[in-house]
Amino acid sequence: MAFYDIFNGDADGICALHQLRLAEPREAILVTGVKRDVGLLARVAPRPGDVLTVLDISLEENRAALVRALEAGATCLYFDHHHSGELPRHPHLEAHIDTAPGACTSLLVDRHLHGRHRAWAVVAAFGDNLFDSAHRAAKPLGLSENALTKLRELGEAINYNAYGETVEDLHFHPAELYRRLSRYVDPFEFIAQDSAFEQLRRGYAEDMAKALAVKPALRAPAGVVYVLPDAAWARRVCGAFANHLARAYPERAHAVLVAAASGGGYVVSVRAPAMNPVGADRLCRQFDTGGGRQAAAGIHRLPAAMLETFAQKFQETFNGL
Repeated sequence: MAFYDIFNGDADGICALHQLRLAEPREAILVTGVKRDVGLLARVAPRPGDVLTVLDISLEENRAALVRALEAGATCLYFDHHHSGELPRHPHLEAHIDTAPGACTSLLVDRHLHGRHRAWAVVAAFGDNLFDSAHRAAKPLGLSENALTKLRELGEAINYNAYGETVEDLHFHPAELYRRLSRYVDPFEFIAQDSAFEQLRRGYAEDMAKALAVKPALRAPAGVVYVLPDAAWARRVCGAFANHLARAYPERAHAVLVAAASGGGYVVSVRAPAMNPVGADRLCRQFDTGGGRQAAAGIHRLPAAMLETFAQKFQETFNGL
Protein backbone atom coordinates (compact mmCIF):
# COMPACT_ATOMS: atom_id res chain seq x y z
CA MET A 1 0.00 0.00 0.00
CA ALA A 2 1.30 3.45 -0.91
CA PHE A 3 0.26 6.93 0.25
CA TYR A 4 0.19 9.88 -2.14
CA ASP A 5 -0.16 13.55 -1.20
CA ILE A 6 -1.23 15.39 -4.36
CA PHE A 7 -1.41 19.15 -3.95
CA ASN A 8 -1.33 22.48 -5.73
CA GLY A 9 2.05 24.16 -5.30
CA ASP A 10 0.59 27.46 -4.09
CA ALA A 11 0.01 28.69 -0.53
CA ASP A 12 -3.43 27.09 -0.32
CA GLY A 13 -2.30 23.65 -1.41
CA ILE A 14 0.87 23.65 0.68
CA CYS A 15 -0.82 24.94 3.84
CA ALA A 16 -3.75 22.55 3.43
CA LEU A 17 -1.37 19.59 3.32
CA HIS A 18 0.69 20.97 6.20
CA GLN A 19 -2.39 21.20 8.42
CA LEU A 20 -3.40 17.63 7.61
CA ARG A 21 0.03 16.19 8.24
CA LEU A 22 0.46 18.09 11.50
CA ALA A 23 -2.80 16.47 12.63
CA GLU A 24 -2.22 13.10 10.94
CA PRO A 25 1.53 12.53 10.37
CA ARG A 26 2.26 10.24 7.45
CA GLU A 27 5.10 9.55 5.05
CA ALA A 28 3.77 9.93 1.53
CA ILE A 29 4.87 10.37 -2.06
CA LEU A 30 4.56 14.09 -2.88
CA VAL A 31 3.00 15.02 -6.22
CA THR A 32 2.99 18.76 -6.98
CA GLY A 33 4.28 21.42 -9.34
CA VAL A 34 3.75 25.00 -10.43
CA LYS A 35 0.35 26.49 -9.65
CA ARG A 36 -1.00 25.98 -13.16
CA ASP A 37 0.07 22.33 -13.26
CA VAL A 38 -3.35 21.08 -12.18
CA GLY A 39 -3.52 17.70 -13.98
CA LEU A 40 -1.59 16.14 -11.13
CA LEU A 41 -3.72 13.03 -10.61
CA ALA A 42 -2.73 11.72 -14.03
CA ARG A 43 0.86 11.36 -12.75
CA VAL A 44 -0.23 8.67 -10.30
CA ALA A 45 -0.89 5.02 -11.18
CA PRO A 46 -2.39 3.72 -7.93
CA ARG A 47 -2.89 0.10 -6.99
CA PRO A 48 -5.61 -1.48 -4.87
CA GLY A 49 -5.41 -0.21 -1.29
CA ASP A 50 -3.39 2.92 -2.09
CA VAL A 51 -4.49 6.11 -0.35
CA LEU A 52 -4.65 9.44 -2.20
CA THR A 53 -5.01 12.82 -0.52
CA VAL A 54 -5.83 15.50 -3.10
CA LEU A 55 -5.72 19.19 -2.24
CA ASP A 56 -6.57 22.35 -4.16
CA ILE A 57 -6.72 21.02 -7.71
CA SER A 58 -9.88 21.05 -9.81
CA LEU A 59 -11.86 17.83 -9.66
CA GLU A 60 -13.39 18.69 -13.03
CA GLU A 61 -9.96 18.76 -14.65
CA ASN A 62 -8.87 15.57 -12.88
CA ARG A 63 -12.13 13.63 -13.17
CA ALA A 64 -10.91 10.91 -15.56
CA ALA A 65 -7.77 10.24 -13.50
CA LEU A 66 -9.79 10.22 -10.28
CA VAL A 67 -12.29 7.71 -11.66
CA ARG A 68 -9.42 5.49 -12.86
CA ALA A 69 -7.83 5.62 -9.41
CA LEU A 70 -11.08 4.70 -7.66
CA GLU A 71 -11.78 1.88 -10.12
CA ALA A 72 -8.25 0.60 -9.49
CA GLY A 73 -9.12 0.19 -5.81
CA ALA A 74 -7.59 3.32 -4.34
CA THR A 75 -9.18 5.44 -1.61
CA CYS A 76 -9.28 9.22 -2.07
CA LEU A 77 -9.76 12.15 0.31
CA TYR A 78 -10.38 15.27 -1.78
CA PHE A 79 -10.48 18.93 -0.64
CA ASP A 80 -10.98 21.75 -3.13
CA HIS A 81 -12.75 25.06 -3.82
CA HIS A 82 -12.66 25.18 -7.62
CA HIS A 83 -15.54 24.35 -9.97
CA SER A 84 -15.96 20.59 -9.79
CA GLY A 85 -18.91 19.63 -11.95
CA GLU A 86 -20.84 16.57 -10.82
CA LEU A 87 -19.02 14.54 -8.16
CA PRO A 88 -18.28 10.90 -8.95
CA ARG A 89 -20.29 8.55 -6.75
CA HIS A 90 -17.98 5.99 -5.16
CA PRO A 91 -17.69 4.54 -1.64
CA HIS A 92 -13.92 5.15 -1.61
CA LEU A 93 -14.22 8.88 -2.33
CA GLU A 94 -14.61 11.43 0.47
CA ALA A 95 -14.94 14.87 -1.11
CA HIS A 96 -15.04 18.24 0.62
CA ILE A 97 -15.87 20.78 -2.10
CA ASP A 98 -16.98 24.37 -1.50
CA THR A 99 -16.87 26.89 -4.36
CA ALA A 100 -18.14 29.92 -2.40
CA PRO A 101 -16.11 33.09 -3.21
CA GLY A 102 -14.72 33.31 0.34
CA ALA A 103 -13.66 29.66 0.54
CA CYS A 104 -10.23 28.17 0.03
CA THR A 105 -8.94 24.63 0.42
CA SER A 106 -7.00 25.35 3.62
CA LEU A 107 -10.13 26.75 5.25
CA LEU A 108 -11.99 23.55 4.29
CA VAL A 109 -9.21 21.51 5.91
CA ASP A 110 -9.35 23.81 8.93
CA ARG A 111 -13.08 23.08 9.21
CA HIS A 112 -12.38 19.35 8.89
CA LEU A 113 -9.77 19.54 11.67
CA HIS A 114 -11.93 21.81 13.89
CA GLY A 115 -9.33 24.58 13.87
CA ARG A 116 -6.42 22.51 15.25
CA HIS A 117 -3.82 24.37 13.16
CA ARG A 118 -5.79 27.49 12.32
CA ALA A 119 -2.81 29.83 11.85
CA TRP A 120 -1.74 27.94 8.72
CA ALA A 121 -5.25 28.28 7.28
CA VAL A 122 -4.98 32.04 7.85
CA VAL A 123 -1.65 32.05 5.99
CA ALA A 124 -3.28 30.28 3.05
CA ALA A 125 -6.31 32.57 2.95
CA PHE A 126 -4.04 35.61 2.81
CA GLY A 127 -2.02 33.93 0.06
CA ASP A 128 -5.21 33.30 -1.92
CA ASN A 129 -6.08 37.01 -1.64
CA LEU A 130 -9.05 36.22 0.65
CA PHE A 131 -8.29 38.92 3.18
CA ASP A 132 -11.77 39.05 4.70
CA SER A 133 -11.80 35.27 5.14
CA ALA A 134 -8.31 35.39 6.64
CA HIS A 135 -9.32 38.00 9.20
CA ARG A 136 -12.49 36.09 10.13
CA ALA A 137 -10.55 32.86 10.58
CA ALA A 138 -7.87 34.62 12.64
CA LYS A 139 -10.27 36.33 15.02
CA PRO A 140 -10.37 33.48 17.61
CA LEU A 141 -6.55 33.45 17.65
CA GLY A 142 -6.41 36.94 19.18
CA LEU A 143 -3.41 37.99 17.10
CA SER A 144 -2.01 41.52 17.01
CA GLU A 145 -2.03 43.53 13.80
CA ASN A 146 1.72 43.03 13.53
CA ALA A 147 1.30 39.26 13.81
CA LEU A 148 -1.43 39.28 11.15
CA THR A 149 0.85 41.27 8.88
CA LYS A 150 3.52 38.58 9.28
CA LEU A 151 1.05 35.84 8.35
CA ARG A 152 -0.08 37.88 5.34
CA GLU A 153 3.50 38.33 4.16
CA LEU A 154 4.13 34.61 4.55
CA GLY A 155 1.00 33.68 2.61
CA GLU A 156 1.83 36.08 -0.18
CA ALA A 157 5.42 34.83 -0.32
CA ILE A 158 4.43 31.15 -0.55
CA ASN A 159 1.79 31.93 -3.18
CA TYR A 160 4.21 34.06 -5.20
CA ASN A 161 6.61 31.12 -5.35
CA ALA A 162 4.04 28.93 -7.15
CA TYR A 163 3.73 31.02 -10.31
CA GLY A 164 5.90 30.12 -13.26
CA GLU A 165 5.67 28.23 -16.51
CA THR A 166 8.04 25.57 -15.17
CA VAL A 167 9.61 24.89 -11.78
CA GLU A 168 12.81 26.44 -13.14
CA ASP A 169 11.07 29.84 -12.94
CA LEU A 170 10.49 29.40 -9.19
CA HIS A 171 12.73 30.14 -6.23
CA PHE A 172 11.86 26.75 -4.67
CA HIS A 173 10.22 23.61 -6.00
CA PRO A 174 6.86 23.47 -4.17
CA ALA A 175 7.71 20.05 -2.75
CA GLU A 176 10.93 21.46 -1.28
CA LEU A 177 9.11 24.45 0.14
CA TYR A 178 6.51 22.16 1.72
CA ARG A 179 9.25 20.02 3.29
CA ARG A 180 10.84 23.12 4.79
CA LEU A 181 7.50 24.30 6.14
CA SER A 182 6.69 20.86 7.50
CA ARG A 183 9.37 21.18 10.18
CA TYR A 184 7.41 23.95 11.91
CA VAL A 185 4.19 23.72 13.87
CA ASP A 186 4.17 27.49 14.34
CA PRO A 187 4.29 29.72 11.22
CA PHE A 188 6.02 32.47 13.20
CA GLU A 189 8.92 30.10 13.88
CA PHE A 190 9.24 29.42 10.15
CA ILE A 191 9.29 33.16 9.48
CA ALA A 192 11.99 33.74 12.09
CA GLN A 193 14.19 30.71 11.46
CA ASP A 194 14.04 29.62 7.81
CA SER A 195 15.90 31.69 5.22
CA ALA A 196 13.31 30.73 2.57
CA PHE A 197 10.91 33.36 3.88
CA GLU A 198 13.34 36.24 3.45
CA GLN A 199 14.44 34.99 0.02
CA LEU A 200 10.84 34.87 -1.16
CA ARG A 201 9.95 38.22 0.36
CA ARG A 202 12.92 39.87 -1.33
CA GLY A 203 12.13 38.28 -4.70
CA TYR A 204 8.48 39.29 -4.38
CA ALA A 205 9.41 42.93 -3.80
CA GLU A 206 11.85 43.04 -6.71
CA ASP A 207 9.49 41.40 -9.20
CA MET A 208 6.50 43.47 -8.07
CA ALA A 209 8.45 46.70 -8.65
CA LYS A 210 9.00 45.65 -12.28
CA ALA A 211 5.33 44.79 -12.77
CA LEU A 212 4.16 48.10 -11.33
CA ALA A 213 6.23 49.92 -13.95
CA VAL A 214 4.25 48.30 -16.81
CA LYS A 215 1.50 50.39 -18.41
CA PRO A 216 -1.96 48.83 -19.02
CA ALA A 217 -2.63 47.41 -22.47
CA LEU A 218 -6.37 48.02 -22.18
CA ARG A 219 -8.50 50.26 -19.99
CA ALA A 220 -12.25 49.71 -20.06
CA PRO A 221 -15.13 50.65 -17.77
CA ALA A 222 -15.30 47.07 -16.52
CA GLY A 223 -11.61 46.62 -15.84
CA VAL A 224 -7.99 46.74 -16.93
CA VAL A 225 -5.77 44.32 -18.85
CA TYR A 226 -1.99 44.18 -18.48
CA VAL A 227 0.45 42.31 -20.73
CA LEU A 228 3.80 41.41 -19.18
CA PRO A 229 6.85 40.33 -21.20
CA ASP A 230 8.32 36.86 -21.72
CA ALA A 231 10.61 36.86 -18.67
CA ALA A 232 10.98 34.68 -15.59
CA TRP A 233 10.23 37.60 -13.26
CA ALA A 234 6.94 38.26 -15.08
CA ARG A 235 5.88 34.61 -14.91
CA ARG A 236 6.70 34.56 -11.19
CA VAL A 237 4.84 37.73 -10.26
CA CYS A 238 1.76 37.57 -12.50
CA GLY A 239 -0.53 36.12 -9.82
CA ALA A 240 0.74 38.36 -7.04
CA PHE A 241 0.39 41.38 -9.34
CA ALA A 242 -3.20 40.43 -10.18
CA ASN A 243 -3.98 40.08 -6.47
CA HIS A 244 -2.40 43.46 -5.76
CA LEU A 245 -4.53 45.11 -8.43
CA ALA A 246 -7.70 43.46 -7.12
CA ARG A 247 -7.06 44.85 -3.64
CA ALA A 248 -5.97 48.30 -4.84
CA TYR A 249 -8.97 48.76 -7.18
CA PRO A 250 -11.76 46.59 -5.76
CA GLU A 251 -14.44 48.11 -7.99
CA ARG A 252 -13.00 46.72 -11.23
CA ALA A 253 -11.86 43.46 -12.80
CA HIS A 254 -8.28 42.76 -13.83
CA ALA A 255 -6.47 40.47 -16.23
CA VAL A 256 -2.72 39.96 -16.29
CA LEU A 257 -1.30 38.25 -19.36
CA VAL A 258 2.27 37.00 -19.63
CA ALA A 259 3.90 36.08 -22.93
CA ALA A 260 4.49 32.33 -22.73
CA ALA A 261 8.08 31.10 -22.71
CA SER A 262 7.35 28.27 -25.15
CA GLY A 263 4.88 27.77 -27.96
CA GLY A 264 3.67 31.35 -28.21
CA GLY A 265 0.52 32.84 -26.78
CA TYR A 266 -0.13 34.00 -23.25
CA VAL A 267 -0.66 32.71 -19.74
CA VAL A 268 -3.61 34.58 -18.21
CA SER A 269 -4.58 35.47 -14.63
CA VAL A 270 -8.04 36.99 -14.09
CA ARG A 271 -9.43 38.62 -10.95
CA ALA A 272 -13.10 39.55 -10.63
CA PRO A 273 -13.91 42.84 -8.88
CA ALA A 274 -13.31 42.39 -5.16
CA MET A 275 -16.56 44.24 -4.48
CA ASN A 276 -18.46 41.62 -6.54
CA PRO A 277 -16.16 38.58 -6.77
CA VAL A 278 -17.87 36.53 -9.47
CA GLY A 279 -17.36 35.87 -13.17
CA ALA A 280 -13.65 35.02 -13.41
CA ASP A 281 -14.21 31.27 -13.83
CA ARG A 282 -17.10 31.83 -16.26
CA LEU A 283 -14.84 33.99 -18.45
CA CYS A 284 -11.87 31.64 -18.42
CA ARG A 285 -13.86 28.45 -19.05
CA GLN A 286 -14.87 29.89 -22.44
CA PHE A 287 -11.30 29.15 -23.58
CA ASP A 288 -9.45 25.85 -23.91
CA THR A 289 -7.20 25.31 -20.85
CA GLY A 290 -9.21 27.88 -18.85
CA GLY A 291 -10.64 27.32 -15.38
CA GLY A 292 -10.55 28.43 -11.76
CA ARG A 293 -13.00 29.86 -9.26
CA GLN A 294 -15.50 32.71 -9.21
CA ALA A 295 -13.16 35.36 -7.83
CA ALA A 296 -9.90 34.27 -9.46
CA ALA A 297 -9.27 32.14 -12.52
CA GLY A 298 -6.84 31.68 -15.37
CA ILE A 299 -6.06 30.31 -18.80
CA HIS A 300 -3.02 28.10 -19.12
CA ARG A 301 -2.42 29.02 -22.76
CA LEU A 302 -4.28 31.69 -24.71
CA PRO A 303 -3.26 31.69 -28.40
CA ALA A 304 -1.97 35.06 -29.56
CA ALA A 305 -4.62 35.10 -32.28
CA MET A 306 -7.33 35.06 -29.59
CA LEU A 307 -6.09 38.10 -27.68
CA GLU A 308 -8.74 40.39 -29.19
CA THR A 309 -11.46 37.80 -28.51
CA PHE A 310 -10.32 37.54 -24.90
CA ALA A 311 -10.42 41.32 -24.47
CA GLN A 312 -13.96 41.41 -25.89
CA LYS A 313 -15.22 38.59 -23.63
CA PHE A 314 -13.47 40.18 -20.64
CA GLN A 315 -15.47 43.36 -21.16
CA GLU A 316 -18.72 41.46 -21.83
CA THR A 317 -18.32 39.36 -18.69
CA PHE A 318 -17.60 42.18 -16.29
CA ASN A 319 -19.73 44.90 -17.91
CA GLY A 320 -22.72 42.70 -17.15
CA LEU A 321 -22.09 42.45 -13.41
